[in-house]
Amino acid sequence: MSADEPTGVESTQQREDTPYYTNATGGWGSLKGVARILADQRPTAGAFRTLMRQNKPGGHMCTSCAWTKPEHPHPFEFCENGAKATIWDLTRDRCGPDFFAEHSVTELRELSDHDLEKTGRLTHPMRYDSATDRYVETTWDEAFEGIGARLGALDPKATVFYTSGRASLETSYLFALFARLYGHNNLPDSSNMCHETTSVGLKKFIGVSVGTCVLDDFDHCDMIIFMGQNTGSNSPRFLHTLKSARERGCRIVTFNPVRERGLVEFTSPQNPAQMTVTPPTTISDLYLQVKPGGDVAALVGICKRVIEQDERNDRQIIDYAFLESHTTGYQDFAARMKQISWDEIERTSGLRRADLETVGDMYCQAEKTIGIYGMGLTQHVKGWLNLGMYVSLLLLRGNIGRQGAGISPVRGHSNVQGQRTVGITEKPKLVPNDKLRELFGFEPPMEEGRNTTALVEGLLDGSVKGFISLGGNLARAIPDRERAEPCWSKLDLNVQIATKLNRSHLFPGRHSWLLPCLVRSEEDRQATGPQAVTMEDSLSMIHGSFGKRSPASPQLKSEVAIVAGMAKATLPPNPKVKWDDWTGDYSLIRDLIEATYPDKFKDFNDRLYTPGGFHRGNKARERIWQTDSGKAEFTAPETLSALGADAAGDQMTMVTLRSNDQFNTTIYGFSDRLRGLAGREIVLINPEEMSRLGLAEGQPVKLECAIKDGHERVVRGLRVVGYDLPDGCVAAYYPEVNPLVPVHYRDELSHTPAYKGVPVRIRPDDAAGEARAAE
Repeated sequence: MSADEPTGVESTQQREDTPYYTNATGGWGSLKGVARILADQRPTAGAFRTLMRQNKPGGHMCTSCAWTKPEHPHPFEFCENGAKATIWDLTRDRCGPDFFAEHSVTELRELSDHDLEKTGRLTHPMRYDSATDRYVETTWDEAFEGIGARLGALDPKATVFYTSGRASLETSYLFALFARLYGHNNLPDSSNMCHETTSVGLKKFIGVSVGTCVLDDFDHCDMIIFMGQNTGSNSPRFLHTLKSARERGCRIVTFNPVRERGLVEFTSPQNPAQMTVTPPTTISDLYLQVKPGGDVAALVGICKRVIEQDERNDRQIIDYAFLESHTTGYQDFAARMKQISWDEIERTSGLRRADLETVGDMYCQAEKTIGIYGMGLTQHVKGWLNLGMYVSLLLLRGNIGRQGAGISPVRGHSNVQGQRTVGITEKPKLVPNDKLRELFGFEPPMEEGRNTTALVEGLLDGSVKGFISLGGNLARAIPDRERAEPCWSKLDLNVQIATKLNRSHLFPGRHSWLLPCLVRSEEDRQATGPQAVTMEDSLSMIHGSFGKRSPASPQLKSEVAIVAGMAKATLPPNPKVKWDDWTGDYSLIRDLIEATYPDKFKDFNDRLYTPGGFHRGNKARERIWQTDSGKAEFTAPETLSALGADAAGDQMTMVTLRSNDQFNTTIYGFSDRLRGLAGREIVLINPEEMSRLGLAEGQPVKLECAIKDGHERVVRGLRVVGYDLPDGCVAAYYPEVNPLVPVHYRDELSHTPAYKGVPVRIRPDDAAGEARAAE
């Protein structure tokens, strides 16, 4: 290592006069966070035994993030977030018929998201009674019969079947089959709002819709680049992998507008010495706070440096043999890199040329590099271009399709990737419809269905009449939330399958049911005995999951049983469609999955509990490129910004955040420990920008969407907090500021909402200030 190379966390952007959490991620802070949830939820006896089985062969797979499960697990193979999710599920509190008899739906809308879920586990199937504005107890038979009758009266194309990302492969397969037998491909899921840009973009550039890495690659890489991903809050178990890589000499560079503690330093709760004596592990060698939307420019700067160094250096840096055999478009790409000026790169990225050249030099010296990213890259109007540039950087040195290298998105929900694998998609071209015809003797619908943003548009224009939600809190998660909220109650049918009460349940349609299901850690006992389910993680590994806890209520059904019950009540008999048999024995569903996707699920039932899971295969990993050109494709960018609208004048670019005390729309508490923040009704902005706009610390403000389309979008009741951010941007919490995001403001190819780059104005909120003064 030369004397001028970075040896620890460096950042040209850090502002020391702004508050942020200064302790390492993990360590005692994580243990205290888990202890607080234990005290808050008072889980049923045996919660610790349940956690000890979590993410281990023969145990249950965590319902939190989708990070992979190792072949040789730690004694405690769960993180702070995973423990919170499991404890949240195992609460002693119950939300049953007595609770609903005491509270109208209108009254319940006054509760916060956190307080709604704290009412406890749902225990009985409930039907909405409009006369009393209450949910009332019903039977499963009545619920299935009523849902089937309403579906029978509706045009299938006017209904939507949504999945949240936690449903098992078995449930997802049956849910998709139900939709197609019924007559539509309206199968959006939570990935439409998060990583759909990955599915569309990577498919375009390298021919697969998922990342190319497996866990073993992290033992062989010598450089990792992180872009737009906050692993400390969103996938903390990944930190153990990064810690090991860093301690064996792997270089790590991070690009993110916010300095996230998980990518600064980490103390392993599994390591007694590090918990008590030895210092935390530094994660990032270099941490660069890129402007929101400036990732394209940053990547251009790195690529430009690599090409320059290749031309100047006696040692060949660019892998021309790989380019010749496996790629297309390099010459146009290289010409474009040379054409773009450093002034434009620095202005758009907000980063110094010297820092980007340092990263370029580190990349030139590295033999094997992995590119990691999250929603900071995908949730932009030109998120696809972010991915195109990222892939191009990796292609320059042959870093896709070999050990220790590749591109690796970090997914959120624990099976959101797997749901797509087994048929949850609105695109019929991605489904093996010939297999479905053969197996089930019907003609699958071939018209493209609705994704999540198309669902929102259908709510707004009234073309969507029926909705079934397999988990999730979609009414809270979508863009243009306030415009859409009144539309949910206009639906003819609204069915919510859930474990706890949330805001989506409080906008019932004319015919509505609330159906409670098991959580993954609970025993799922059917006709042939206890059942296992499966899921796919971020690294395309398939894992079996086996719950042992006693269900929270004898009235609960599994997701498989609920889907099968609705389908049986809706569809005409078909001798090839055996809902009762499949419900009684989930291995029969896995046989169907194997028959439908034989290349991915060979010997599915036999490999159920493979330690570390089994890999479903990846053609790009084998350097087989299933693209239009038959090769991996370089992307020559026409613009350097991923934003759909650059901020100008008094406009700012808003980035949405999640705290370490939430998972998606589930809010465990109101402390964002890893950022040193309290409360959620806040707007983060750097002090210089605060001064420029005439604002003061703690001042009540409102955010206004700066996109003009005839609809006013405002979120009030916020307060200003000075924070370490780049110029020109603000940050606020998801889902509180979702009303500011127009449904049409989304990635150009995938239609993923552009939550990470929304043009807004920040204004004093005099009304909020007066209200607080009165209090």
